[in-house]
Amino acid sequence: MSCGVALAVSLLLSDPNVAIAAAQPPVAPSAPVSVASEPLFADIVARSGGLHGEVQAWLAAGAGDQADFFASPAFSRFKTQASELAALDMQGHLILKERGTDNDLKCILRGISEDIPVKVAAVEAAPNPAERRVALDELAYLLNDNVEVITAPPQPEA
Repeated sequence: MSCGVALAVSLLLSDPNVAIAAAQPPVAPSAPVSVASEPLFADIVARSGGLHGEVQAWLAAGAGDQADFFASPAFSRFKTQASELAALDMQGHLILKERGTDNDLKCILRGISEDIPVKVAAVEAAPNPAERRVALDELAYLLNDNVEVITAPPQPEA
């Protein structure tokens, strides 16, 4: 079984919003339509916005400067939620691909899905507080970008 199919099956079984979003009819190619109100994409926006807020709070409080930052239950929970978000972004990519859409959002969601674990790993690998702040800032930017690309008004295909 391919990884994409396995991921899709696991998400379908774990999140009813995925099945609802996947059951939506294909978008008419003549008019760009926002997917932001669809359950899966709204869930991605909500989760990403929440994680972005958490990273911003860590940056403001200097939490990443603390030696036990990675051992905290908050960071462990964050990693789990970030991994779940990455899987949802990939599911969004697969749904848009299945619909036959030929737009940037499909590709951006795949890229974000692949980048989230990389950015989290960069936070963990940062050798000192200054580099950890940079890594956290880049992670915050990616999470915010995840919200903005979904909620941006759709543009006509060029």
